[in-house]
Amino acid sequence: MFGRKQTRQISVGKIKIGGGAPISIQSMTNTKTHDAAATVEQIQRLAAAGCDIVRVAVPDMNAAKTLGKIISAVDVPIVADIHFDYKLALESIAQGVAALRLNPGNIGGAAHVREVVKAARAEKIPIRIGVNAGSLSRKLLQKYGGATPEALVESALEHVAILEAENFFDIKISLKAHDVPLTLAAYRLMSAKKNYPLHLGITEAGTVNTGVIKSAVGIGALLAEGIGDTIRVSLTGDPLVEVKVAKEILKSLGLRDGGVTLIACPTCGRTKIDLPKIAAQVEEKISSVEKNLTVAVMGCVVNGPGEARTADVGIAGADGEGIIFRKGVIVRKVPEAELVAELFKEIDKILAEGENF
Repeated sequence: MFGRKQTRQISVGKIKIGGGAPISIQSMTNTKTHDAAATVEQIQRLAAAGCDIVRVAVPDMNAAKTLGKIISAVDVPIVADIHFDYKLALESIAQGVAALRLNPGNIGGAAHVREVVKAARAEKIPIRIGVNAGSLSRKLLQKYGGATPEALVESALEHVAILEAENFFDIKISLKAHDVPLTLAAYRLMSAKKNYPLHLGITEAGTVNTGVIKSAVGIGALLAEGIGDTIRVSLTGDPLVEVKVAKEILKSLGLRDGGVTLIACPTCGRTKIDLPKIAAQVEEKISSVEKNLTVAVMGCVVNGPGEARTADVGIAGADGEGIIFRKGVIVRKVPEAELVAELFKEIDKILAEGENF
């Protein structure tokens, strides 16, 4: 476990963020929010996949007035994403959202900020200040000569100061850019200046092919330094993939339990079985297993029980056959065609054994 910076703790519904709480996973729906049925269906899929908090876009009053119906049908906290119109924030609070994502400097003046803060305080709703490199003010771009870490941090602190002036401190901050080094530097700078919880992400990261890599590098680097309290992997397409990737990032750093960790060797000239096909079959089948297990799929006996001895269960190939092993001990030898089926027989035994395997 990495040493984490202790930040101020806030609550987004039932989820604690900061103050040593487990790092939470967030995602955002891409349905039309006013379509309650479609939005609820997507939120339920995200929650089932392990998403802790879901953000929804609130572009107009129609969407805002639909939030209550959505919230009553799901079990995860819902965050309203607000831009420019303070009335949408007020309606979202009235509908029962667990948090707001807005920048107080962009909702129409001090009087409007006070109204939103008053309503948020009454309902114990935190506010996330979200600064993106692509939406910095002209003033800051001119001051710093472009989107720099200092510009991102100063922009966020300007919005923070507005809320602090209203004695409102239930704040979370994000500082996102599609550029990984810029994002890393901005979060490091903010972490040194304030103790508000930080929401990590690489915005506009791209498709799965490129976005997964950028997100893993950026989010993973910060988490390894003890920075960050909640994360979102931003990918183009189905948000369900965002949750799966986020879980893997946290699992790879030992920051989250739950589900199977797959170990698979990269193959080499010694491999005599169709390892890529077998590994893909195993990966698909283990996706529904929630128990903490480490499963190894190895190409040969050289990389089998030896290098994967810490795995709870695994297979290693030979010429047209393979072995099943548990904790480095060979259990039996089986034909290649039966490797996957026999592996899952062993996994079923482990699940039946419960905590005593």
